[in-house]
Formats: sequence, C-alpha cells, structure tokens
Amino acid sequence: MAETATPSPVIAPVSSGYRRYALWVLLIIYTLNFLDRQVVNILAEPIKRDLGLADWQLGMMTGLAFAIFYTVLGIPIARLAERKNRPRIIAASILAWSAFTVLCGFAQNVWQLIAARIGVGVGEAGCTPPAHSLITDYVPKEKRASAIAFYSIGTPLGTLAGMAMGGLIADAYGWRAAFMVAGAPGVLFAIIAAFTLVEPRRQLAADLAGRAAHQVSFGAALAVLMTKKTFWLVAFAASIKAFVGYGQAPFIASYFFRNHGADVAALAAQFGLKSAGFLGLALGLIGGSAGVIGAWLGGQLADKLGAKDLRAYVTVPAIASLVTLPFYIAAVSLDSVTAAIGILTIPILLGTLWYGPVYATAQSIVDPSMRATASAVLLFVINLIGLGLGPVAVGALSDLFAGPMGLGEAQGVRWALIVSTMFGLVAFALFWAARKTIREDMVG
Repeated sequence: MAETATPSPVIAPVSSGYRRYALWVLLIIYTLNFLDRQVVNILAEPIKRDLGLADWQLGMMTGLAFAIFYTVLGIPIARLAERKNRPRIIAASILAWSAFTVLCGFAQNVWQLIAARIGVGVGEAGCTPPAHSLITDYVPKEKRASAIAFYSIGTPLGTLAGMAMGGLIADAYGWRAAFMVAGAPGVLFAIIAAFTLVEPRRQLAADLAGRAAHQVSFGAALAVLMTKKTFWLVAFAASIKAFVGYGQAPFIASYFFRNHGADVAALAAQFGLKSAGFLGLALGLIGGSAGVIGAWLGGQLADKLGAKDLRAYVTVPAIASLVTLPFYIAAVSLDSVTAAIGILTIPILLGTLWYGPVYATAQSIVDPSMRATASAVLLFVINLIGLGLGPVAVGALSDLFAGPMGLGEAQGVRWALIVSTMFGLVAFALFWAARKTIREDMVG
C-alpha cells in the first residue's frame, strides 16, 4: 500500500513582535555556531607550527573531521525535529558543540584536536535543520527567503567574531585560550532557546499521536525529493560554492602570513597589535560586514524578483557565482596587502548571496511535514562536499604546488586559492540549469 503524507501540523500564529525576537535569537545562536566552527581558521598557522602539521592535515582538522559527523547526524536529527520540540533540540545541540569547542583548547596532538572537532560537528548538526523548519513556520511565505537570509547572516557574523576574537586572544594568550573563550557563551543561549523559543505546532501531543501511525518515513521524503530536479541542481551548485568557500577559509590567513608577513606585521604595529590579531580583525570586519550585506541582499533580491519570476531564486546566485571569479583572483595576485584585503570584500559579498535563495527554495518545494528533512538532506550534500572535501582539497593542492611542483609554501597556497576559485564556473552552470525546472517544482 502506498505511503501517503499525513497533513502537516496546524501552525499556531505568532505575533510580529515575537517573530522578530525569535529571529534575533536564532541569528545569535547561528552566529555562535559559526564562531565555534570557524575560529580555527585564524588559529591554523599557530596550530600548524605548534603541532607540526602539513596543510592537508589542517584541511582534515578544519573540514573533513567536522563535516562527516555534522552531515551524517543532521538527517536523523531533522527526522526527530519533524516530530519533537525543535527549540529543545536546538538547545541541546548548543550545549554539545560549545563543550567540545572548549575541549579543543586542551588537545595535545592532532588526533585529540580532530576528535574534539568531531564533537563540535556532532553538536552543530542539531542546529540548522530545526531552525530552518521553525523559521518557515514563523513567517509567511512571501518573506521566507528574507527570513532565512537573516538567519544565514550568522555565517559571516560568526566568521567575523571568530576571526577577530580568535586572532586577538591567540596573540595575547595563545590559540588554546581562543577555543575556550569561543565555547563559553553557548550555555546562556542554550537556556534562552529552551525556555523562550516556542514550538508553534498547536496541540503538539495530540498532533503527534495522530501522525504516529502514518508518519512519512525518511525513504518516502527522499522519494519526493528525488522527483525534484531543482532541489538537486541547487544542492550541488551550493555544494560547489561551499567547496570553494570552506576550502579557502582555513588558508586565507595563511596566504597573507606567507606572502605578506612583513607587511602585515608593519600594519599591525601601526595599530599596536600583533600580526594575528590585526589580520583577524581586518579579515573578520571586512568579511563579516560584506558577508552580512551579501546574505541580506540575496534574500531581498530573491523575494522581490521572485514575486514576479520564481527563476530569480536561482538567477541571483548564478550571476553572483560568475562575477566573483575575477575579483578573487585579483585579490590573491596583488602585491599590496591593503588592496588585496579591500578587493576581497567583493567576492565575500557575492559569495553569500546564495544563502537565502537556496535554503528558501529547499523549503518551498516540499510539503511542510518534510521541511526539516529537506533542509537536512540539502545540508548533508552541501557540507559533505563543501565542508568535508573543500579544506582537504585546497590543502592538498597547496602541498602539491609547494612541494612536488617546487613553488614553495607562499606560492603554493596562492595557486591553491586561484585554482579552487575556478570551480565557481560549475556552480554558475548548475544554478542556471535550475531556471528550467524551478517553477514547476515549487509547492508553496
């Protein structure tokens, strides 16, 4: 007998004031999520020296070790979120990833650090799928891309905070202290999430009892997704964007240290700072502000243009993917530190435009009862390819160019960044192809 979807839960309306509060809380939580995830990037060089690592090991620590468990566990946690209290799932996740972030500071070798990073991934797996599902229930359809884009601003904000805070604390107290400080705020926001975020499904217990006999299985939800060509085109396009972004993130500070070390030190001295603190602040502030603008702008453009033509949800990130390429290549090819950092603003801004349109598309092509699962499957693909393989691949390219190809560490990391940037052409092609199917695949 064919398995049929049970009607989605009745959604309790929330006031516009509470909606704003909830979105701000979720934004701060996601900012902490990315702070704890990305603080390792500014700490990569001191960790490399202290523990004697190769670049591919840095990529393993910053990407693959985190991503495997983050991606795999996201799906069962999302299935849980289809039935259970989503704010409490988020709260438990915050406690877990914060504790493991602190433990990173106690690592004595690369394997202990990798184990702690795995723990961070385990905890963070329970954040975004339930959050996307909650946001979709909190806000009306016509504001969905903007609301999810607002939540996604946590990515650049967390990166900003991680880079700036991590660099300053590492200079003053060492890289271990930076991990400990990064993990500390999680306890407070776990409490806030558990006790102030509402689960908007009315009569949850009765609703769940009614759904128990006919709950849509993961296989049935996946079967629905398999019929949505748009979902897979967008998922793999976003995966390539993540492959480039996550792959380059652990090595951009290393690029400046290796190619412009003296200039960075001189600039830092003018502000009374050391190199890591200055570079963390500079990259964090520029990357964070540009990323926030890009994420916000992507959601606004998608909602405004998408009201007239749904293809805007994939056209916006497609064009942004193409325009990014020459600016990034120019930034890592210049001899001037200040010019390079300034030009990086443009690809960072363009590189976050896809957040709102992509995640909103995934939420809009399935029944409401499958939204957390759709988000988790999307994140599984994005993070397994992007976060899991990106840093390892860029690190391996850097080692290849530096050693066997004889370019040295400075030019090796430069060419690794340039070559990885070119994958943006693939992302453009996939986003553009999704223009053909997105209108027929949308559900609501």
